Amino acid sequence: MDSHKPTPQYFWKGRNADSIEYWHQKVQCTESLLADKNSEKKIALLGYAVDEGVRRNQGRVGAQIGPDSIKSVMGSMAYHLPESLAILDYGNIWLEGLDLESIHALTQSTISELLRHRHFPVILGGGHDLAFPHGAAIIDHLAEKGETLGVLNLDAHFDLRQKVNGQGHSGSPFLQLHEYAKTKAVPLQYVCLGIQKAANPPSLFEKAKLTGTWWLESDSCNLSEWDKTQDVLNSLLDKVNKVYLSIDLDAFSSAFAPGVSAASPMGFDPNYALRVIEHLAKSKKLISMDVVELNPSFDQDLCTAKLAARCIEFTLRKIWE
Repeated sequence: MDSHKPTPQYFWKGRNADSIEYWHQKVQCTESLLADKNSEKKIALLGYAVDEGVRRNQGRVGAQIGPDSIKSVMGSMAYHLPESLAILDYGNIWLEGLDLESIHALTQSTISELLRHRHFPVILGGGHDLAFPHGAAIIDHLAEKGETLGVLNLDAHFDLRQKVNGQGHSGSPFLQLHEYAKTKAVPLQYVCLGIQKAANPPSLFEKAKLTGTWWLESDSCNLSEWDKTQDVLNSLLDKVNKVYLSIDLDAFSSAFAPGVSAASPMGFDPNYALRVIEHLAKSKKLISMDVVELNPSFDQDLCTAKLAARCIEFTLRKIWE
């Protein structure tokens, strides 16, 4: 069964303009997962329309339609990136069934190709199990260069759980990444901002300590205590060559992000997240990003989809400033 669905060009729409003023005028849809081999730096949009990892983790399913929901609001965004920069929509990797492991293999190989051909990958989820194949592709890429990786996860959860019956899920990707990095001899530093104690039992805090994870709890993730976050970010940037940014939308308060798999009234606000993103982007060490766990079935007025889109647009704009 085909596991790739191209995005039709007509999906990208917005206001008409004589010059390039909106995203829908810049995005080019491609029917193939084979990466554009042009040597110029470019942006790749790739959907991860997969719910199986969430189901295995006993979450509420619906994130499979997250990628298209994000794309549906991106087209009308004003365009402030260089006109010469190519933005390619590679469609969605999707799963209809239970074979998550095969989809992980396809996702990993696809992102590896994107990195090899000078794309900045932006992966739209989908469940957070995406972080394993996404991070593994980056580890493969850096292993060839002898570089180190930092993973910055904006999330209410550590996602350091063990596999269940030998199977990964949306709660296990960063433990899987630790294990994978060891097999490739790539030093990895995992950092999680937004941890909520009510969402993580003591065993996961112990697992975080055992894996050398750095974290800040949600009540410290605010602009009035920015110095705490800045110290963590600077320590990460001093330690690693490249950073992979993962944004789990459940890290935001449900006042801003109701449409997620695990909503919470606690969590940080968008201004804090944008400050984190700006700090990372200015370092020029960001190599890839994803935004995950959008569940459109529970969204309100597309506000969570728009939050995801704005985080992506802001990140890319700050990288290319």
